[in-house]
Amino acid sequence: MIELHPQLKQDSLILGQFPLCILLLIKDANYPWFVLVPDREEVTEVFQLSEKDQIQLIYESSMLAKVLSDSFCADKMNIAAIGNMVPQLHIHHIVRYKKDISWPAPVWGRHPPKNYNDEELKSILARIKMLGFEGFENQV
Repeated sequence: MIELHPQLKQDSLILGQFPLCILLLIKDANYPWFVLVPDREEVTEVFQLSEKDQIQLIYESSMLAKVLSDSFCADKMNIAAIGNMVPQLHIHHIVRYKKDISWPAPVWGRHPPKNYNDEELKSILARIKMLGFEGFENQV
């Protein structure tokens, strides 16, 4: 597994590994917020991945978004690769609700992160374990 950028390490928990990407959970209970990080060294942009890896990334991202949307009954899935502060390529997958604290604005910088309590974290982790992603290796 590649070395994660220090900010990603600080802000997230590693949940597991897809064939290409590492799956992270952002430590902010305001939103179910997951991140995919391709397990490739020195990649900052999607176009820097091989064509095969680009296809795999889209597959893993789409699969994750569908499962999260269904599992968390999302009103909208926000998916983004911005990377202004963290250059390592990473794709955010944020479950949004019309009643969440930031709706309809973006989540970045709107509200301070809310820590997960033990029960919330156990619930999130149990959901991920039960989702049965093909090719997913659980690390938790």
